[in-house]
Amino acid sequence: MIYDPVGGDLAEPAFRSIAWRGRYLVVGFAGGSIPALPLNLTLLKGASIVGVFWGGFARNEPKANASAMTELAQWCAQGKIKPVIDRTLSMAELKQAYARMGSRGVMGKLVMPN
Repeated sequence: MIYDPVGGDLAEPAFRSIAWRGRYLVVGFAGGSIPALPLNLTLLKGASIVGVFWGGFARNEPKANASAMTELAQWCAQGKIKPVIDRTLSMAELKQAYARMGSRGVMGKLVMPN
């Protein structure tokens, strides 16, 4: 499985590396350009290209989304998953937070409690 939130020039080489019956998850295009993949690769690899858009999922399958969010919250409460916190900033540091996000300097989550 390939999780690709970037797209761009590395999408095709990444897809070429996928195993037989692999899945390529298209999550976004942070790299700027939307790649054009040669579809014969899906045939040769028996692979799938799957669009992953949480907003569309939540809108079109609200019950499944609610169930997934409940399970995710349970995993978090049980310590099975832990978000990576880059740093915590106060609301007075909002300008710095936006600058850090804009420069892609955040590695994990940037938390701004009330």
